[in-house]
Amino acid sequence: MIVVAGEALIDLVPLGSSPDGGADRQAPGLPPLAPRLGGGPYNTAVALGRLGSAVAFCSRLSRDGFGEALLDGLRSAGVDTSPVQRGDEPTTLAVTSIGPDGSAGYSFYAEGTADRLFSVPERLPAGTRAVSFGTCSLVLEPGAGAYEDLMRTAAAQGLFTALDPNIRAGLIPDADSYRARFKNWLPSTTLLKLSEEDARWLGGTPQEWLAGGPAAVVLTRGGDGLTVFTRDGGTYTVPGERVEVVDTISAGDTVNAALLHGLSQQDALSPAGVDGLDGDGWTRLLRFAARAAAITCSRAGAEPPYGSEVGEV
Repeated sequence: MIVVAGEALIDLVPLGSSPDGGADRQAPGLPPLAPRLGGGPYNTAVALGRLGSAVAFCSRLSRDGFGEALLDGLRSAGVDTSPVQRGDEPTTLAVTSIGPDGSAGYSFYAEGTADRLFSVPERLPAGTRAVSFGTCSLVLEPGAGAYEDLMRTAAAQGLFTALDPNIRAGLIPDADSYRARFKNWLPSTTLLKLSEEDARWLGGTPQEWLAGGPAAVVLTRGGDGLTVFTRDGGTYTVPGERVEVVDTISAGDTVNAALLHGLSQQDALSPAGVDGLDGDGWTRLLRFAARAAAITCSRAGAEPPYGSEVGEV
């Protein structure tokens, strides 16, 4: 079982970037928006379910209509929702803008929302082997502290932990403080995955981050592919899969899911398993993640692929 811990929210996306079309009906000066299920951890959980992994989602969702829709989306992907906490506060909203190259930008409405009041669960689901963390949930207090505690507890229990900081700079009031917290998470992290943009914002190098604790660091470079750095000095790179990009929404989340699913398929979803993965294993894993991300980028919105679309690791 892989547990994904973090926020679920509603993305308000321009109609031109949503699967239902309707892009031609533009309101003067104000692009029409459509609600879509989202949030980095949420998308990762859905992608894992679609790939065929046993996965559970650990978060706190509103009891409002959006919260119910988010739950339905998880269940339809085969995600175990038993760890989900509920609250009467509203659902977090993210307004999405799509650039000419398909890249996505976000602004958030997160004050007083349900997911910010997440508390550490008494226990994780039976059979949990790995826990994945990232994005807004590690920024917005008081929930951020609870997710941080869960990360440390999981690592202390010997579980595999994955971290995708997925920086949203507009949500971070004190950049230096966040960067210091990031360094403090590294001893509790087995696999660190981040984009080139995240790396530039955080500062540092893969070698410096590896020295802080992770067994491996995966760096995503958009259409140029992925590179992994391992603590035994290995560096392995694969090119990106060429595809006509519609948008990049959830591409990084799909990579997270593909890495976790692929490690599980190679019986390497443990700290020792990652250490034992050789160059061939890493190359196959990165190619699998590149294929999965390319499929996501080829269609509008957060629509990660199913296992049958990606093939074997």
